[in-house]
Amino acid sequence: MYLPSHFEESRPEVLHTLLRDHPLGLLLTQNAAADAAGFQPLQADAIPFILDTARGEHGTLVAHVARANPLWRVARTDTESVVVFQGVQAYVSPAWYPTKAETGKVVPTWNYVIVEVRGRLRVMDDIAWVSQLVSTLTDRHEAQRASRHGETVAWKVTDAPDDYVATMHRAIVGIEIEIASIKGKWKVSQNRSAADRAGVAAGLARHGDADLAALSGGTGV
Repeated sequence: MYLPSHFEESRPEVLHTLLRDHPLGLLLTQNAAADAAGFQPLQADAIPFILDTARGEHGTLVAHVARANPLWRVARTDTESVVVFQGVQAYVSPAWYPTKAETGKVVPTWNYVIVEVRGRLRVMDDIAWVSQLVSTLTDRHEAQRASRHGETVAWKVTDAPDDYVATMHRAIVGIEIEIASIKGKWKVSQNRSAADRAGVAAGLARHGDADLAALSGGTGV
């Protein structure tokens, strides 16, 4: 990832917050076997992860994939895979900069926040492990749904028939990635003047989205 120093975010608590708030990561793996042309193809999968900060120096990502997905059979486990987590993002118009009126020397850009995680993939083809993960994943997101939308009833895995749940568990395979490195890129107008950042904040605020407004030099989490 291209990462100029003025866009770099390295505080673990900030990076971990983005992973929790935007858990759908794009997992990039390389196949262990070569194709007919002799290349080891890359595979990209969008997967919701849970961050376990208690395991590993930088934490461990845990998730599951469909058993029908060849990822867990073909991905290399002897080298690092990459997971990319995307936070809020927005187009930034040069019309928002006071500099436009002063010099005209401005161009459009894009503000965004992103976290890149690297680590080796481990396959967890274990029903008990998968069962625990599914319950944890469900409970976490159902609790968030209730708190955000004022709903009082949270769905639990045990709401479904036991035999159906058992069938669903057999249809998925667990994966985990102990994080070897984690990098954050917060491109939120730090390279602009204070006046231009204020102009971006005002422009994004007109969208009525507080998260977008944060892309003008705030955390953008």
